[in-house]
Amino acid sequence: MLELAILGFLHDSPLHGYELRKRITALTGHVKPVAESTLYPAIKRLERAGLLARETRPGSGAAPRHVLTLTEDGRAELRRRLADPAPTDITDENRWFTVLSFLRHLDDPHTQAAVLERRLVFLRQPTSFFHEGDRPLRAEEVDDPFRRGVLTIARATTRAELTWLDETLAALRGDRPAG
Repeated sequence: MLELAILGFLHDSPLHGYELRKRITALTGHVKPVAESTLYPAIKRLERAGLLARETRPGSGAAPRHVLTLTEDGRAELRRRLADPAPTDITDENRWFTVLSFLRHLDDPHTQAAVLERRLVFLRQPTSFFHEGDRPLRAEEVDDPFRRGVLTIARATTRAELTWLDETLAALRGDRPAG
């Protein structure tokens, strides 16, 4: 997820590490704040792989700034990761939001639609946070008001996402404009 976010934000524009960290934290920070000890090793891995380049530019003060840019190989890798996300990138909400944040970088509407359809299939599967044996429980079946709240909120979120997915898929297929 971190590498995808790095590639995605650098596709948008060249950034120095501090600004990149702020943007990633804004996207994912409520779940897991991005520490320098995590970000900079990931940047170095991507740099060694030839997916991004570092350029030293004069800073506003005395210290120079290292600006990161995406290479052509980095753009291709971003498109590859977006076109074929890992299963956990589809099923984990926070990872999904990262994929969704950069899906516009895929130029082909059919490829974008294929990714959205994978999420749609996942969301339409019966699931729950709570079970009775192997059977998923619905909000109406739970006595605990707090657990019922979890299930009620999850259901509303899923319904909203399903509506958005249906509208967006129709637009990508040319059936109607996205709303």
